[in-house]
Amino acid sequence: MSDLVPKCIAEFTGTFMLVLSVGANVLAGNPTWAVTSIACTLMVSIYALAGVSGAHLNPAVTLAIYAADWEKKKDNLKEGLAYMGSQIAGGLVAAFVNVVLLFDAANLSPGKGVSWWQAAMAEIIYTFMLCFVVLNVACSTKHAGKNQFYGLAIGFVVIAGGYGAGHLSGGAFNPAVAIGVDTGSVKSGFGWCLAYTIFECIGALIAAALFKVVRPEDSAAATDVSQGYPPLSKYMSEFLGTYILVLTVGLNVLGGSAAPVWSIAASLMCMIFALGTVSGGHFNPAVTAAVVIGKRPGAPEGKGAAAYVGVQLVAGLAGALTYRLMEGGQTIPLAPGKGYVWYQAYIAEFFFTFLLAFVVLCVATVAPEKQLSEYFAFAIGSCVTAGGCAIGAVSGGSLNPAVSFGLGVTGATSAMSAAHIAAYMAVEIAAGGAAAVLFKVTHPEEFPEGEPLKP
Repeated sequence: MSDLVPKCIAEFTGTFMLVLSVGANVLAGNPTWAVTSIACTLMVSIYALAGVSGAHLNPAVTLAIYAADWEKKKDNLKEGLAYMGSQIAGGLVAAFVNVVLLFDAANLSPGKGVSWWQAAMAEIIYTFMLCFVVLNVACSTKHAGKNQFYGLAIGFVVIAGGYGAGHLSGGAFNPAVAIGVDTGSVKSGFGWCLAYTIFECIGALIAAALFKVVRPEDSAAATDVSQGYPPLSKYMSEFLGTYILVLTVGLNVLGGSAAPVWSIAASLMCMIFALGTVSGGHFNPAVTAAVVIGKRPGAPEGKGAAAYVGVQLVAGLAGALTYRLMEGGQTIPLAPGKGYVWYQAYIAEFFFTFLLAFVVLCVATVAPEKQLSEYFAFAIGSCVTAGGCAIGAVSGGSLNPAVSFGLGVTGATSAMSAAHIAAYMAVEIAAGGAAAVLFKVTHPEEFPEGEPLKP
């Protein structure tokens, strides 16, 4: 038996189960947990089959992997095409099984009242995110074969994008899903899968290009990063992580997501898993303040720290402008929830931003033998779940000056609004500083004598 046969069967099987889960959840699943079910199907299939084929389970992922390492992969193009064929075949078979199982078929098209270009943006951006996370956690020199969080990181991209952008495009992010679902519902019309496949391939190619920027050691030039990543890689990392986070915030809130906090937390977790080893994965000026004030290893210094914060704020604004465009000009006011006043919002933001920054310091910046090696991003992302659910109704649950800046600037209506934006940001930065102070008290072994915290 050719070595390619079991690999193709693995790709067929994993994609079959994914598309079967998509159809069953759309037609008969719980609306609140449908996206989580689909994400978990992808995650467990990746863990089950990664040792056989790499568990791409998505032609866009295969395309991204080949594009990111074309010089080495071009001589094995037959395998890539066989993978794509197996994935599409798995999706088609699953779609027809769903018809037999449920006497119905899910339909593929932009959401009601959504233009093609809005759906295109959703598919491009979140397919980019999916492929980019795959490349970083499962293919990079830094992580390939060395960590076990890859399936969790990849699967939970579906939670970020499915809840966030599902109302715009349906949340396929996978040509095998798009082709399978569209073919299974051919009686209701056919054709959107062709456009979706183009959108998703664009996202895959963007992921491959930016992967080379953030991981220069995996580019053709094979840059030495043993002494740390170059500034461009770090700044691009901080921009992309913050951008995806703020975009996901806006799409969930404006799209009326069934699980907004869960989706937002997933977006943060996935991007930290992907980029934490490049820039530290701060994606938050309050976290940067905590790391710098706490004098943690790898903290940006001087102009580097200012550059981190500047990039995060620009990315926050870019993310907010993007969701505003995708949602037809809608914005999110940065303000206390109904029945609460400003000082209550500031107090809420202080304590849960403190929690986030403190957890980052404790799980990701301590001595290597004490760090969480596999669950650090899950712990950090879960702080958003904790804070978003606990105080979202009080303050909005921003917990991040870049989020506050992006939401506030695009939604500001008066000079008073601008003052409150500044207050939100100041409180959150102060919370980062407080986290650094308490960290020194609780972790004195991390601070050699005579090295006080920076003022």
